[in-house]
Amino acid sequence: MDFNTSYQEVDLDYCRASSGKRLTNYIIDLIVFYIILFGIYIFIEILFPGILDGINSLLDRLIAMFCYGFIMSLIEAVSHGKSIGKLITGTKAVNLDGSEIDLQKAFTRNMIRVIPFNALSALSNPCDPWHDRWSDTMVIDDKKLALQTQRVNLFDSVKNQIQ
Repeated sequence: MDFNTSYQEVDLDYCRASSGKRLTNYIIDLIVFYIILFGIYIFIEILFPGILDGINSLLDRLIAMFCYGFIMSLIEAVSHGKSIGKLITGTKAVNLDGSEIDLQKAFTRNMIRVIPFNALSALSNPCDPWHDRWSDTMVIDDKKLALQTQRVNLFDSVKNQIQ
């Protein structure tokens, strides 16, 4: 976003990512996560042969849920609100005021995502799942944000020419 544009001048509700893009983000991120988790499991098994043999199904799911929240948090914090899916679809997670999310916000957001039935909360229109609502974040479309920023800059330049 242009440094001269304040977040309050941009209509972030207009910039919300569509439900289709959000679903695409989720599917891509889930595939990437399982590839990463599979790699971690192979690495652990190479270092400590047989250590994963005694893990029951429930413990395996709990470990996978925690790893999902942790890995996705790191990815979103390092890439300024973008996961692999968001990079591909041109979206990003931001605070409600439009500012970038930090590591703490990314961690909160992604740990809420592992709550069962969180995905069902995303079926509303506009898409406002629990992990957005409870962490005070939203996912915006970069192209819509760029259009809003250009609109604000255009009106500011016209206003300055008149004065």
